[in-house]
Amino acid sequence: MEQDEDPPVTTHPSSSSSSSQLNLPPSMNRPTVSLETQRINRLIHSTHYHSPSKPIYSDRFIPSRSGSNFALFGLEPSPKKDGKEDGPGSYAGMLRTALFGPETPEKTDVVTGFSPSKNIFRYKTETQRPVNSFAPFGCDEGPSVSRSPVKSPRNILKSAYKVRVAEDWNLGFVGLRLGLLFWVLDAPALQDDFYLNLVDWSSQNVLAVGLGSCVYLWNACSSSVTKLCDLGGDESVCSVSWALRGTHLAIGTSSGPVEIWDALRCRRIRTMEGHRLRVGALAWSSSVLSSGSRDKKILQRDIRSQEDHVSTLTGHRSEVCGLKWSYDNRELASGGNDNKLLVWNQHSTQPVLRYCEHTAAVKAIAWSPHLHGLLASGGGTADRCIRFWNTTTNTHLSCVDTNSQVCNLAWSKNVNELVSTHGYSQNQIIVWKYPTMSKLATLTGHTFRVLYLAVSPDGQTIVTGAGDETLRFWNVFPSPKSQSRESRIGASSFGRTTIR
Repeated sequence: MEQDEDPPVTTHPSSSSSSSQLNLPPSMNRPTVSLETQRINRLIHSTHYHSPSKPIYSDRFIPSRSGSNFALFGLEPSPKKDGKEDGPGSYAGMLRTALFGPETPEKTDVVTGFSPSKNIFRYKTETQRPVNSFAPFGCDEGPSVSRSPVKSPRNILKSAYKVRVAEDWNLGFVGLRLGLLFWVLDAPALQDDFYLNLVDWSSQNVLAVGLGSCVYLWNACSSSVTKLCDLGGDESVCSVSWALRGTHLAIGTSSGPVEIWDALRCRRIRTMEGHRLRVGALAWSSSVLSSGSRDKKILQRDIRSQEDHVSTLTGHRSEVCGLKWSYDNRELASGGNDNKLLVWNQHSTQPVLRYCEHTAAVKAIAWSPHLHGLLASGGGTADRCIRFWNTTTNTHLSCVDTNSQVCNLAWSKNVNELVSTHGYSQNQIIVWKYPTMSKLATLTGHTFRVLYLAVSPDGQTIVTGAGDETLRFWNVFPSPKSQSRESRIGASSFGRTTIR
C-alpha cells in the first residue's frame, strides 16, 4: 500500500509501531511521543475506536420530514420501524397537545394556518391569532403567571365630557375619564363671528381670550384668571395675538386702533393707529406686527419704531380675516373675504404669489413647521376645501373636500399632522395625517361653529372656541419626546367654570 511521501525525518524505533512519522525536536521525551502518537491514531481511525463514556456528535443537520408530501414529487417516505412513532413526531404531538389542546388536528399547522399536505415546502405567514393566545398553560394557569400586555388600538374619544363645578375663576380637579384629563370653560359673550380671531396661547402657557370689550388671561399652570383690560364704551375686541416671547399681547379693536399690552404688569404700553375699520387679524414676526382689517389693508408695524406703521400692503378687495407668518419669518400669508390667498415677502408691498382657487372666504391659514414653503389654507361655507401649496415652487399640491366650512388650521410641531376646525354644517374638529390626509380623529362637542383655535406651547393640546360660548381643551397630538400615537385622542374635563 503506497503512502504520500513525507519530508525526511529522524526516526526512532518504538514498541508501538505507527503508520505516521512525526518530525520531532530531539529534546522531546520519546515515551511521551509514543502516547501522543497513539492518541492521534485513535482520532484518525475513530471508526475503530469508540469511547464508552463520551457520545459522538455530528455537525450534519437531519430535518424531520414527517409533514412533507413526498408523493407530490414521486417520492416515498421511509416506513416506520417496529411500528413505533419517530422521536420528532412524538415530541411534536406532545408539544401540540400542551400548547393548543388535545383536540387540535395533527396535520394542521395552527400557527400558520396551512396544512402540511399542500406542499413539501412550507413558509411562515402572518400569524392569524393574537400572540398572547398561545399560552403553554392553557386556561387553568395560576394567578402567579403573568402575560405581557398587548398594545390596544388607539382609543379616540368622540365627544367632550363636561362637568360644572363652580361659577368662579378657578378650575377645580374633577376626575378622570378613560385616563384623560380635560377642561371646559364657559366664555360668555364670545362672539359668533367668522372673521374674528379671539383666542391665542402664549409661549408662557397663558391663554388670552377676548370677550366683548374685555380681554382675560388664563394661566394654564396655575389655573388662575386675570382680567387684562376693558376697552369700555362701544369698543369691542376683534383679535388677540401674543408676541413670540409671550410677555406682550396685541389687541385689535372694532374701531381700528391696535393696542400693545404688557401682560405681566397688566399695563397698556402703546396704541397704534392706521386702520379705519375693525382689525380682525394679527400676526407677529419677531418685532414686526402685521394687522389686517376690514378696510382691506395690511399694515406692517415695527414696535421699535416711533411710527404707527412702516409699510402698507394692498392686494385684497375685501376684509382681511387671516394672517400667518412662516416659521422662518420670510413670508407672510394673508386670506380675505375676497376668496384670495396672497403671499408676501419681508419687503414687498404687493403680493408675490396669488392663489385664487378657493370659492369662499379664506380665514384658515397654516404654515408647516416640517417642510419649508408648505402652506395650508381652508375655505368658507361655499368652498369647504383644504388646499396645500408649495410657495417655493409656486405649485398647488392637493385639495381635500371636508364637506364643512373650514374655520381654522394648525399644524403639529411634533409630528406631521394637522388639525382643522369646522362650522356649517357639522361643527366638528378633525385631526389629519399628512400627506395622505387620512382622518385620525373626528371630535364633536361644540353646538355652534368652531371659530377659534390655539395650540399649547408643548404642541400636545389645542383649545377651541365656538359661538356656544364655551372653550374646550383637546389632547390631539403626541409629546415631542415620545411621538407615540398609542395615546388616546379626545376630551374630558377637569371642570367647568366661567371666564368673566
